[in-house]
Amino acid sequence: MSVPKPRKIVDYIIKYRAENKYEAQVNEALWQFLIKPEESADQTIRASEFTNSLGAAVEESTNTYGFEIVRIHPKKPFTEILFEANYLVRKDQTNPFSALDNVVNTEHYAAVESLDFKIRYERFLGSTELTILPSGKIPFIFDKQRSIFDNLQGLNTYIFKNFQFKQQVTTVTTTLEEFINQGQGVCQDFTHLFVAIARANNIPARYTSGYLHQGNGYFGESQMHAWAECYIPEKGWLGFDPANDLIALQNHIKVAHGKDYNDCAPIKGVIFSNSAKNDTNYTVEVIARKESEPDVFHPLQEFEPLPFKQQLDMQLQWQQQQQQQQEQQKQQQTYTPS
Repeated sequence: MSVPKPRKIVDYIIKYRAENKYEAQVNEALWQFLIKPEESADQTIRASEFTNSLGAAVEESTNTYGFEIVRIHPKKPFTEILFEANYLVRKDQTNPFSALDNVVNTEHYAAVESLDFKIRYERFLGSTELTILPSGKIPFIFDKQRSIFDNLQGLNTYIFKNFQFKQQVTTVTTTLEEFINQGQGVCQDFTHLFVAIARANNIPARYTSGYLHQGNGYFGESQMHAWAECYIPEKGWLGFDPANDLIALQNHIKVAHGKDYNDCAPIKGVIFSNSAKNDTNYTVEVIARKESEPDVFHPLQEFEPLPFKQQLDMQLQWQQQQQQQQEQQKQQQTYTPS
C-alpha cells in the first residue's frame, strides 16, 4: 500500500495599504477595489480584513468574471482617507511540468485551429485597445515542430530578454506600439505583449493580476503584479510571467483575470471635489511565514522570507527532460534497420 506524499504548502501574509490626500475637501466619493486573492484548488484564504480610516461601510460583490470586489462609498466630507487590507493565504506547491508534453502534439494544434475551440475561448482570443499589435505584425511566430508549452516558454523568454523592466515610463493606458517603440515598461506592459502574441498564434490568453512573493528579487514585487495565463488543450490554464521569465507557481498569488488591465484594475474611483491636486501612495507587502504561526495578523511583526528555489529546479528538470526527448527523437529518425 503506497503512502500519499505530504502536501507541500507555503503561507503568505499580504498587506495592502493605500492613502489618499486631497488639497480641497471631498464631499463624496466611490471606490472599487479588486485586490482580494481568489479561492482556488491550490490557493486558500485563511483570514482576511479590509478597513478604511473613515469607518465607511464596506460592500462586497463580484465582477463579471466572478472575482470578489469591495466598494467604499463615504458620504461625509474628508480631505484624506486610508485603506488597509490584510490577507493570509495558503498556496499548495504543485509541479505542472509533470503533466505537460515533452514533444509536439499535432492534435493540440489541430484543436486550437478548430472552429469549436475558437468559439469556446473567443473571449480570450480577441484583441482589445491595450493588446493590439502595431500594424498587425507578430514578432514571435510559433514553431509547430515544438509543443505549445515550449513555444509559450520561448515567448516568455523572448519578451524578458528584449524588453527592459523600468518603472514610471509607461501608464495604464500605454499601447503596445508605444511599449515596443521605447522597449521599456512594467509588468502590465510585458503581460499585454505576451497576451497579444499568444492570441495571434491562436492560443487563448488572459491578463492576470495578483501578488508576487517578495524577497526573491523579482521584478514587480513591490506593488501588485501582472502575468499571463494561457490555455493548453488537455492541460488547462498555465501562468507565464514574462517580466521575470518564470512560470507562475507558488510565488504568484492570483487575484483576478480578464482580457487586459482594465478588467483587473486593483482600484477604480470617482470623487466629487474642487481639489486640483491629490497625493496617492500605496504599498504592498507579501511575506512568507511559518505554517505553525496562528491565523491572525500582527501589524508590527515581521517574518523572514523563506528560501524558495523549487521553481527553478522544476524548470531545469523540464529542460533536461526536453533535451533528452529531442535526442531520442533524433536517434529514432536517423536509425535505419538492416
